[in-house]
Amino acid sequence: MKASPNPSGSEPSRIEIDALEEPTIVEFGTSWCGYCRAAEPLIAQVLTKHPQLAHIKIEDGPGRALGRSFRVKLWPTLVFMHRGKEIARLVRPGDAREIERTVAQFPATV
Repeated sequence: MKASPNPSGSEPSRIEIDALEEPTIVEFGTSWCGYCRAAEPLIAQVLTKHPQLAHIKIEDGPGRALGRSFRVKLWPTLVFMHRGKEIARLVRPGDAREIERTVAQFPATV
């Protein structure tokens, strides 16, 4: 599942996220969040260097079950998943190096 925003408007379920085998970054945020907009180019910069990483962007907000299941409190929150397990998490990343260091925690296949 190479990702991106969910064009259908429906978010994947927690079961679908947990079933992903490949290294995946699940990004929670909103289109109107200033922190999210500031992090977008940083995330894009890192993803450009790692095209093999799947990226799922989730529009989060009150009452959204997926964000609550991951206990997201602030945006953007990046959850780094591999084989259904959370490997790492970044909340409001401030620079691309911070994201890159977290990507380095994925298995050597990444």
